[in-house]
Amino acid sequence: MRTLCGNRTVQLIFQSFYTALALVACVGSVGFFDMKFTSDFYIYFTNISNYLCAGIMIAELVQTARRIGDGPVKTAPRLRFISMLGLVLTFIVFNALLANDPNRDPALNYKAECILCHIVLPVLYVADWVAFYEHGKVGWKLPLLSALFPLAYLAYVFVHAALWHFDSSVMNYAGTDPVIYPYFFLNPERVGAGGIAAWVGALLAAFVAGGFLFMLADRLLAGRKAARRA
Repeated sequence: MRTLCGNRTVQLIFQSFYTALALVACVGSVGFFDMKFTSDFYIYFTNISNYLCAGIMIAELVQTARRIGDGPVKTAPRLRFISMLGLVLTFIVFNALLANDPNRDPALNYKAECILCHIVLPVLYVADWVAFYEHGKVGWKLPLLSALFPLAYLAYVFVHAALWHFDSSVMNYAGTDPVIYPYFFLNPERVGAGGIAAWVGALLAAFVAGGFLFMLADRLLAGRKAARRA
């Protein structure tokens, strides 16, 4: 198992496969497969997190291709950890909260880019980290620092909304919430200011808790690797 996970050829195949799927998802996210450009693709956390992860995976692929010999992947470990938490949040929020939103067209859930961005790519991204990355490097501060990612996104959404003068008549591509509020739990017209605070607090707590769980997993994986060497 150790040889397989550190095998450069296996890593190249996996990283290439992920990159190919991620490029399909990114192209689909801007409306290419519908032959209609979607002008609001840039506001969704799903898209932002997937674009970030695609960029990191491409960097992984390039670094692995340039590396001589087998060994663990070491590309931007902290950013890799933070981006993974973002993609896990995307997976959980979509499948638990958004997929069955009564205001959402169910047909959207079966589009290729939707399945890739919300299910396939998050699972593969975590698998890549578990199988190929160097472990034992995640400090206890990183899960807390990781919270800056969703907080920055939250600030971005409301700065963007202010630029649109909080105009709820501007509808998004999915036809559910206004483009200025891409998710129902960020829309004060649906949940109120208190509701936004409650949702953001709960999701942020879940994000940080997930970070500590992955930190624990990182240490367990490092321990297993050390035990194999003993």
